[in-house]
Amino acid sequence: MSDTLRVAGGAVLHPDFTVSDGDVLVDRDAGEIIAVGDTPAGDETVDAAGCLVMPGLVNAHCHVAMTLLRGYADDKQLDAWLQEDIWPAEAELADGDIRAGARLGLVEMIRAGTTAFADMYFEVPEVVDAITESGLRARVGHGVVTVGKDDADAVADNEEALSVAREFNDAADGRITSAYMPHSLTTVGEEYLREFVAAAREADVPVHFHANETEQEVEPIVDEHGSRPLEYAADVGLLAEDDFLAHGVHTTAGEIELLAESGASVVHCPASNMKLASGMAPVQAMREAGVTVALGTDGAASNNDLDVFDELRDAAMLGKLQTGAADAVPARAAVEMATAGGAAALGFDSGRIEVGANADLAVVDFDVPHLTPVHDHVSHLAYAATGQDVRHTICDGEVLMRDREVLPFDEAAVREQAAQRASELAARAGE
Repeated sequence: MSDTLRVAGGAVLHPDFTVSDGDVLVDRDAGEIIAVGDTPAGDETVDAAGCLVMPGLVNAHCHVAMTLLRGYADDKQLDAWLQEDIWPAEAELADGDIRAGARLGLVEMIRAGTTAFADMYFEVPEVVDAITESGLRARVGHGVVTVGKDDADAVADNEEALSVAREFNDAADGRITSAYMPHSLTTVGEEYLREFVAAAREADVPVHFHANETEQEVEPIVDEHGSRPLEYAADVGLLAEDDFLAHGVHTTAGEIELLAESGASVVHCPASNMKLASGMAPVQAMREAGVTVALGTDGAASNNDLDVFDELRDAAMLGKLQTGAADAVPARAAVEMATAGGAAALGFDSGRIEVGANADLAVVDFDVPHLTPVHDHVSHLAYAATGQDVRHTICDGEVLMRDREVLPFDEAAVREQAAQRASELAARAGE
């Protein structure tokens, strides 16, 4: 006899973006949805009265432990920001810092209705421990950088990334998967990409990397290789069907066509791209070409929060500005990118409320002034809702937040520890 959870008394957002009153019944043992609509009573009930039950949000690109650097260095271009502030600070990370920063980020995401994410960073075992504790779903990887390293250190960095990918693929009873994650096409040498991307294919893990984020990232590849970055990526073995890349801001029509043909996904990070003045990704053109587009916050150091509802609004607004058309990236498209699009990019059977899907849910409280009246639930999700409107968060059938109380962690202790470690890190980095 399965242990069931009933999310009762609210409205439900269906895969076709219609909304109807009804309940969602979850098999907690299997972590799956087993009924939608008129359901039997469950062994436990979550009250969704006045709420919309929607798929849990997916943050398809972030560096979760960078919460320690939230507000540390602002209002700079990407290259200067990285070289003058972020990389020197990261060089001072001490044992336990990454786990503390990760736990803070996980609390933040649970509070804002995110149930799955992708993370590229260092000390992945510490991040995995925190994710296991949190109950969230994630695809993780060690970020590889070979510039400035001799061959032995560059090879060791890549080997660590592969080792991490093998070790943590299908961890935490399947909630955690992995990927080989070279940082970008300009920070990892060609010889290492060719060798280790092939090794990742043999290990049956996808590849995740930054690409076409700034013009300054595009130009060296064009100058050195005589091709556009994504043409170069395809040449070294990237852009397989399960691969996903972050940003894709400066992509041409030809590169978009290449993405569509390959089946690789793009993670749009609108807030980070705006803050760092990186540009506006051609999201409408990508979607029209058939490219799977997901949403990501990037790290809290360049955003400065992990609220995917913010990205929803930014994606819809920026899509209109980029095209000059008010109907570009409409509300439904933005919500789709934050749910089903993100799940598809990360390879999770989530992002939709239907029988058989992962029981990853966010229950959004619509009984508030800024979501009144409700002419269109989806419009409100894209243009008016925030993470603070989430009442309950459920992942893999388990309640991670009930009535705005985060259950896996002592939130006050997590915040206190992260704040202390962030202060000490800044002192070591010479703040």
